[in-house]
Amino acid sequence: MGPLKGTKIIEMAGIGPGPFCGMILADLGAEVIRVDRASAAGTGSREEPANRGKKSIAVDLKSHEGVEIVLKLTEKADAIFEGFRPGVMERLGLGPDVCQSRNEKIVYGRMTGWGQTGPLANAAGHDINYIALSGALAAIGRNDSPPVPPLNLIGDFGGGGMLLALGIVAALLEVKTSGKGQVIDAAMVDGSSLLMTMMYSMHKSGFWNLERQTNLLDGAAHFYDTYECKDGKYISLGSIEPQFYALLCEKAELPQDDFGDQMKRDTWEHKKNLLKEVFLNKTRDEWCEIMEGSDVCFAPVLDMSEAPSHPHNAARKTFIEIEGVMQPAPAPRFDRTENEVLLPPALAGEHSKEILESLGMDEIEITRLLDSGSIA
Repeated sequence: MGPLKGTKIIEMAGIGPGPFCGMILADLGAEVIRVDRASAAGTGSREEPANRGKKSIAVDLKSHEGVEIVLKLTEKADAIFEGFRPGVMERLGLGPDVCQSRNEKIVYGRMTGWGQTGPLANAAGHDINYIALSGALAAIGRNDSPPVPPLNLIGDFGGGGMLLALGIVAALLEVKTSGKGQVIDAAMVDGSSLLMTMMYSMHKSGFWNLERQTNLLDGAAHFYDTYECKDGKYISLGSIEPQFYALLCEKAELPQDDFGDQMKRDTWEHKKNLLKEVFLNKTRDEWCEIMEGSDVCFAPVLDMSEAPSHPHNAARKTFIEIEGVMQPAPAPRFDRTENEVLLPPALAGEHSKEILESLGMDEIEITRLLDSGSIA
């Protein structure tokens, strides 16, 4: 069982980064109870990895009794988190003040795009907007095209869900010394800005240009990029250090006359054009035979259908199959408290009766709540 065994966390059901945060915490061993809408009872999918390891109770949050059930859950929980716009939980009667009046140790996580305060706090938005404001989006892409959305990895998941999970764990640690919970304001614009720390530092020091594809790590360098192979598939290079670059030149049989002066930026474009032709001479698998596992800093570019079966991923069990769905395994790894997925993704309200029983309710009270529609 993971290191968060014995920790109980309430997740207010949402989309994207919220369920991802709950998945991380469940993977780490926490008991995560997802509060779904009563109207959603019976819906959902066994094939949604972000909902693995959790239990679900379906609640009518517009009813007094439904809200009271959630408050009773918080009395016995270590943390609760939500991903609604500022003020929504307060209007439901489930704001931080109310929850902490029931349980002063409760950690209350709040995740939004813009944050709980600021001029944009109540505006709608999505990942692409948050990373646009943080400076991350402008730095990603080729110099002859507009900025490229990096999926929704930077805002929703890295700067949102992952940051909130870290915040919750940190606040849970602090409770042990203070005896009091606190509210976490996890904003994706803040989180994506934080992920850009190194680039901001390099820019301030004069080592990072604002123009895309003119820097060491943004596709300008011929030794740090992706290349198409003979079969239309791609490989990746990250041969930054001189010794790794020298090995690249050796294994790819690159002439010193053309590929010397590795860090001379005004030669990078010419070298890249030459290197494009080199990699087109062989298939991706042929280049893997030559370079993979060496210090070239090389890897094939795999798609989601290929990655799980790569020998390295297979050996480490980086991917697991649950309910017929191949998906990333829990991470990181611990040598004593091993992570494991204890439950498949739950349908909305699947564990409602079990959760009510854990609150000490008898069959008569549970039946009444179900009949009233407060619980589904």
